[in-house]
Amino acid sequence: MNSYFRAKVLSNTPLNANTFLLILQPVEQVREPVPGQFYMIETGSSYDPLLKRPFSYLRRTPEGIQFLYSIRGKGTRLMRDFQPGKNVQAIGPLGNGYPKAGTRNTPVLIAGGTGVASIFSLAAQLPSKAYILYGARCNEDLILLNEVKELEHRDIVCIDCTDDGSCGMKGTVIDALNELIATDFSRIPSPLLYACGPRPMLESLSQIAREKELKGYVSLEEHMACGFGACLGCTVSTVKGNKRVCKEGPVFPIREIVW
Repeated sequence: MNSYFRAKVLSNTPLNANTFLLILQPVEQVREPVPGQFYMIETGSSYDPLLKRPFSYLRRTPEGIQFLYSIRGKGTRLMRDFQPGKNVQAIGPLGNGYPKAGTRNTPVLIAGGTGVASIFSLAAQLPSKAYILYGARCNEDLILLNEVKELEHRDIVCIDCTDDGSCGMKGTVIDALNELIATDFSRIPSPLLYACGPRPMLESLSQIAREKELKGYVSLEEHMACGFGACLGCTVSTVKGNKRVCKEGPVFPIREIVW
């Protein structure tokens, strides 16, 4: 089945001043994504910008594929003006998703900002006990807090935090993780970390994982040109040499990335 497909915009809803929920309905048969994979989406109707932009998928429903995006440059500013009924070109799903946790593992999911999109698709499929740490700068930026909280009835513990203390714990998800390690980790069977968010957050998390000898995976957010690994534009350093985020990633073992 071809990774290239055409899709129709079902809706493009602002969630706050800078973040939108985009729902695309494929107009042809497409492959089903797994948590952690991403899509390359056309942002304009001309040659400027020429390249598609990468986005983790949030949810796959019978109606369409849901994406979160924040206004960061010319491409996403153009996407802000997408109207229902508009036709766009997309490629996906691409990349490697999150490996499944073992039956003895307790998943600990860590999401920073719009990194929650990648983490949410994984959280929605968890079959048993797990923890979700979700942080942002302020209450307004916890854009999917209600949806994350709705998972708590499935024996999932949700811990939310904000830098300014306007919602939940005051501090970052790294602070929340350190507190969880200090208070509850001795009672959590075989914790396995999964994370997506800003690069400084992931770097700090990787350092903790090395110090505490924790296993897990991180999903990297990098600029991409092709999505197939041909252009080498999203290469990162790992302990096993250079790897392409779009091809060997975007998910990597947490202790393999050389920051």
